[in-house]
Amino acid sequence: MTKNDSTPALRIIPLGGLHEIGKNTCVFEYGDEMILLDAGLGFPTEAMHGVNIVLPDMTYVRENRHKIKGMIVTHGHEDHIGGIAFHLKQFDVPVIYGPRLAMALLEGKLEEAGVQNRTELRKVAPRDVVRVGESFFVEFIRNTHSIADSFTVAIHTPVGVVIHTGDFKIDHTPVDGEFFDLHRLAEYGEKGVLCLLSDSTNAEIPGFTPSERSVYPNLDRIFATAPGRLMVTTFASSVHRLQIVLELAKKHGRYVSVVGRSMLNVIAHARTLGYIKCQDDLFQPLHALRGIPDDKVLILTTGSQGEPMSAMTRIANCDHRQIKVRQGDTVVFSANPIPGNTIAVVNTIDKLMMQGANVIYGRDKGIHVSGHGCQEDHKLMISLTRPKFFVPVHGEHRMLIQHSKTAQSMGIPAENMVIIDNGDVVELTPNSIRVAERVPSGLELVDSSRSGVVKDTVLKERQQLAEDGVVTVATAVNNHGQLASEPVLHLRGVVTAVEHSMLHKWVVQALEDTLNERWPEFAKPLADGTVDVDWGGLQVQMEREVQRLLRRELQSNPLLVFLMQPPKEEAVKTTVETPATPSPTAGRATRRRPTARVAS
Repeated sequence: MTKNDSTPALRIIPLGGLHEIGKNTCVFEYGDEMILLDAGLGFPTEAMHGVNIVLPDMTYVRENRHKIKGMIVTHGHEDHIGGIAFHLKQFDVPVIYGPRLAMALLEGKLEEAGVQNRTELRKVAPRDVVRVGESFFVEFIRNTHSIADSFTVAIHTPVGVVIHTGDFKIDHTPVDGEFFDLHRLAEYGEKGVLCLLSDSTNAEIPGFTPSERSVYPNLDRIFATAPGRLMVTTFASSVHRLQIVLELAKKHGRYVSVVGRSMLNVIAHARTLGYIKCQDDLFQPLHALRGIPDDKVLILTTGSQGEPMSAMTRIANCDHRQIKVRQGDTVVFSANPIPGNTIAVVNTIDKLMMQGANVIYGRDKGIHVSGHGCQEDHKLMISLTRPKFFVPVHGEHRMLIQHSKTAQSMGIPAENMVIIDNGDVVELTPNSIRVAERVPSGLELVDSSRSGVVKDTVLKERQQLAEDGVVTVATAVNNHGQLASEPVLHLRGVVTAVEHSMLHKWVVQALEDTLNERWPEFAKPLADGTVDVDWGGLQVQMEREVQRLLRRELQSNPLLVFLMQPPKEEAVKTTVETPATPSPTAGRATRRRPTARVAS
């Protein structure tokens, strides 16, 4: 197709990964065809009570599922593939292309979720080109990152070539010997790249990101001087780091016991694919360590981010059935906290120290390097690809801004780049780039059951419970509009200087006043001499008055569970009108969310 102004625009729609770290998901759409680039998850904040996994809002994809032609996966980190199994429960993806390690990890996830039949997984190698639909050809270009088998992708579209870097840094001494294919990027730069979408995670940091190999001598010194047992925790998916740790264990004569399901899974797949090379006799089960001297033991665990159910966190909490910290143990945190995890990590470190462990952690120890490029890496990427248009992605807002400034210093005009957020629709033509509109974006939250999405209303109720507690009021009303019995009041998690008896008295008074003043509004006389009572509407009004009382007297906003029992003989009567706020069926006591009905 000729590239001119009459060519329809390519639409690029990020649904996750912008103004944040995690849940990286992007849609490329041309005409009636759509491909997805990655589909990751994020981790909950402290305010997301009971939430285990955060996913992007996929409403736009669900509504356009008929357009989906396939998915491209850049690498196997959870923030790039962790959401796929959840999404496949809602819509099919005809085919998913990705590197061998990512596909091996994904296959297990899909089988566990029971959705392996809703897509086809196809493994790719460096410089493989795949066709997705009629509009997209995608070439996979080897890059270097903190996980093995990682790719940058060149997406050929009717409007031109778009390069998405994926997560990357430029490592000239990669642990696995798989070098960044800079030659191929330079070839694309010579031919012409319409647009570059580039990883912005370390855009604020000058210089180059150090090679993964740089942690080797620092870990080597720790291994050589640790007097007793050695425990090392790092990201389970950091295959290169795991290879270094296993090499050092062999060098220093330590047997390795791996603890944590995710780490066992990654090591098994990485060894099968040849990304981790070590002998079988290096590994020992936990129970076998009892007969091995402490200075010959290495325990490799998950939990570098203080995850509540991880092995290292359970060890720190004295909850692990087989591992207890002993005086003389050395614990190494070979990872820096992800933003939002710092408190959990330092709490874990404190608990380990209290039990007598020597904990080695922190940026100054040189035992962790980032998998993302810094400013000089970014400059090299831009100089090789020489894009006409530029979009910084994968990072928080300040990172995107700084990356755009770096791109301008490399000669890309400010009018040829856009700073976007999740849900923004970037329209790209051979001669222009602009933000055209927005599609639904936001969060979908999954709790520990992983059986369904936690609705916003549920999350708000959990937050309200955590902050202000819950008040339960149960009452009964007779068919004359009077309290049929003494109301029952219970408080849980509510901090107040008001005595329970006094608060109970105020609640009773509020209910009686409401009945005395508002009963005629809800009790309508009928021609046959009977009265038709809108019990649902009455309950709503009584609940509102109690909620106002609680907010006024307690100076807080506890969750109110209000139950009202009407007379049995009246419970089956049809109400005159339905209240504006949804009400329960007459006679049925239901839990109500107060914030939805409290008058402003």
